[in-house]
Amino acid sequence: MAEATLTIDLDAVVSNHRALDAESGDGTETAVVVKANAYGLDIGHVAPRFAASGIRSFFVATTEEAVSLTKSIGHGPKVYVFGGLLPQDQKQFESASYIPLLNSVEQVKTYCAHPDQSEFGLQLDTGMNRLGLEADELRDALNLLGDRRPDIVISHLACADEPDHPLNAAQLTEFHRLTDGMNWRRSLAATGGTLLGPAYHFDLTRPGIGLYGGAPFADAAPVVTLDIPVIQTRTVVEGESVGYGAAWIADKTTKIATISAGYADGLNRAMGRGEVRLFAGDTPCPLVGRVSMDLLTVDVSALDTVPTHLTLLNSTQKIDDLAAAAGTIGYEFLTSLGARYRRRYVGSE
Repeated sequence: MAEATLTIDLDAVVSNHRALDAESGDGTETAVVVKANAYGLDIGHVAPRFAASGIRSFFVATTEEAVSLTKSIGHGPKVYVFGGLLPQDQKQFESASYIPLLNSVEQVKTYCAHPDQSEFGLQLDTGMNRLGLEADELRDALNLLGDRRPDIVISHLACADEPDHPLNAAQLTEFHRLTDGMNWRRSLAATGGTLLGPAYHFDLTRPGIGLYGGAPFADAAPVVTLDIPVIQTRTVVEGESVGYGAAWIADKTTKIATISAGYADGLNRAMGRGEVRLFAGDTPCPLVGRVSMDLLTVDVSALDTVPTHLTLLNSTQKIDDLAAAAGTIGYEFLTSLGARYRRRYVGSE
């Protein structure tokens, strides 16, 4: 079966960073988040492009991701680990100088038990109730740390993609309460927080999804294009059904193209319930029938000639459009794009 091609535009990724850096303003560093294998786009290709553009601070979720990152970019930039410091990872932190973002008193104790440990950061809980030290835990942590100062102190906004949500202002107030007067480098904003304005920027912003073309960064340059080969075309007449469960029935004679990608490739099965289109150039062609493991079926009646490939992701229909059709979010769709695609990287590496 022919392979679908996922094209990743590395210049667009860097362009999105520059745009978000401009939003962050003078005096604020704009780092990059490359967790989850650079949101599914391959850290080995994406991270070196960021490093070549001058970015010196990277954020990952786990120690394993930090190891993968430094294989790609070396040990010059700062590598922060959201998951903090786990006892089994101690030797890797010591040898590679990753910066754990300590998020519990237990992690602070683990850090303090190793006097040769490199730099560290602190992660605070300001209202998300997921990771981080609360106010009383922060006091305990500072007592344990003594004279040792964090490289950075961060927290994470729970509702930054909803600018008017009251929790944004509440978390900002709590972050100030916990950190004002401490003379620490501070970071509160990911992509959504960066777009909330200067009050949320502090010393460093750390966009993730916006770099890769996702919401809430509406002005992001599109990063991914997905072209799927046509493997068969047939004509169905009025009353005939297409696909599993006879979920779609033709109301007139219709030309159907079957193309080679499906939910095994990260194309969420639920998107078949939405208004998803594929494109032959600028011409939209509706997705019909159920999304199956390896195949999609498309109404190509509007085309005089069916091309060899149809395009699912482009500048018109983006990751968040497919996610909305499936009742999920762009993050999930992007990080799920499958291993069976032939990946093509364009732009300078």
